Amino acid sequence: MSTTERSLLPQHIAIIPDGNRRWAQARGEKPWDGHRAGAVRTKEIIDASRTMDIKHLSFWGSSLENMTKRSIEERRALLQIYVENFTKLIENDALHKNETSVNIIGRWEEQFPQSLVKLLQKGINETKHYSKRTLNFFLAYSGDDEMLQAVRSIATKYSDGEDITRDVIKAHLMTADLPPVDYLIRTGDDPHLSAGFMMWDLANAQLYFAKELYPDFDVDTFKRILAQYGARERRLGK
Repeated sequence: MSTTERSLLPQHIAIIPDGNRRWAQARGEKPWDGHRAGAVRTKEIIDASRTMDIKHLSFWGSSLENMTKRSIEERRALLQIYVENFTKLIENDALHKNETSVNIIGRWEEQFPQSLVKLLQKGINETKHYSKRTLNFFLAYSGDDEMLQAVRSIATKYSDGEDITRDVIKAHLMTADLPPVDYLIRTGDDPHLSAGFMMWDLANAQLYFAKELYPDFDVDTFKRILAQYGARERRLGK
């Protein structure tokens, strides 16, 4: 890929991988079979993004509602999928070779079993000194919850009359250390946003709603969608 082509790519891509359960249902399979198929796609996209020199890549793995409203059987299966795939990710030398920091964002420390929490924390700790790239996973996350938490935190630290700037708000978000999203991709042929996902960081993002269910969202489709980003005009209110 040429320098010009790289310059046209978004530097922060966020992906809402929708459609795993519908994909499994259409095949007469269990919901977690769809989640497993989706995990394969996630790894492929991570690998492809590395070769394209994408600096920041974010995935919404599960909402806070997913971890409280779905069946115990499905939640257990999803947590096991996390164990298997995060173990592989953390043990992959590519993280260190490409100086990629892993961030886990959401209420995962409260919602997940301690064994999984320790695994995720290991990934964070072993890569936190890297600054070349970030790989971000939103687990047990809700954007509404994130914003409410930020507002409550600000309210305890600032008195009436003090100036609350954009920088102040950003500093109190779970995503405080992440840059704004350039390109949001949602799969699953259902063009909407959910639960305020990264609402502050999506303010000026370009959006793309893919028809493919996530397990069908291959690397070629991903690259084709990224090529469209460079052709879009971004006026930013001008």
